[in-house]
Amino acid sequence: MPKVVCIVQARTGSCRLPGKVLKSLAGRPLLAQLIDRLKACAAYDRIVVATTIDKRDDPVAELAQQVGVGIFRGDEEDVLSRYAGAAAESGAGVIVRVTGDCPLIDPVTSEATVRYFLSDDYDYAAAGVGGGFPRGLDTEVFTAAALFEAHELATDQASREHVTYYLYTHPDRFKLAPEYQAPPALRRPGWRLCVDEEADFRLITEIYNRLYRPGAIIDFRDVVRLLDREPALAAINGNVAQKTV
Repeated sequence: MPKVVCIVQARTGSCRLPGKVLKSLAGRPLLAQLIDRLKACAAYDRIVVATTIDKRDDPVAELAQQVGVGIFRGDEEDVLSRYAGAAAESGAGVIVRVTGDCPLIDPVTSEATVRYFLSDDYDYAAAGVGGGFPRGLDTEVFTAAALFEAHELATDQASREHVTYYLYTHPDRFKLAPEYQAPPALRRPGWRLCVDEEADFRLITEIYNRLYRPGAIIDFRDVVRLLDREPALAAINGNVAQKTV
C-alpha cells in the first residue's frame, strides 16, 4: 500500500479573513480543531501542515508542532511547489489535500474518498460540491507522481496557486475518477461550511458552541441534524460568494 499523507495548506495571510486559521473556535485555534478531526481518519499514515516561509506563519508552524503533526514551509504564492516539497519530504505515495479553512471536515467522508481513490488506478479523485457534499467537506486525493508531474509542467498562475487545477484540467494526461458522490444523508450542496469571511466564521462558531465538547470531535451527522432543524443557521453566510479559480 502506498503511504497516504494528508497535507493541509494553511497560512495567516488570507485576503478575505486574515489570520483565520488561528482564530479561536470553542477555545482552541481553528486549525487545531481541524487537525483533531483529521486525526480521526484511519486512512492517513501522516498529517503535514504546509505553510509559508513568511515569519507571519511562525505561529502556524508552532501550532503544528504542538499538536503533533508534520510541518513543511515553502513559497506563499506557489502552493503547488509547497505541496510538491511537502510530499517529497514526507515520502508520500498518495496525497490527500485539505485546506486549512474547513474546521468541520468529515473524517468519515475523507476516509471513504481515499478508499474510492484506491479502488482503481486513478491519478485523481475528489469529493466536493459537485458530488453533492456541503462546501467545507472538500477532499482531493491524488498520486505523488501526478503531483510531481504537474509541478514540473504547469506554468500558469491558476495551476501554481490551486495545486490540483492542472490535474483535473488535463484528462488526457491523468486518469480522473468520477466525482465521489455524497450519500443521501449528507447531500446538502447548498450549505457553506468553510471559512472565507466573517459570516462564515459566525456560522461555524454557532455550530461549535452548540455541539462541541472538549476531548471529542463533532459528529458531522449531528451538524446535519442541527442545520436541518434550524435552517436560519445555515442562512447566516448565505450571501457569501465562493471564490473561484
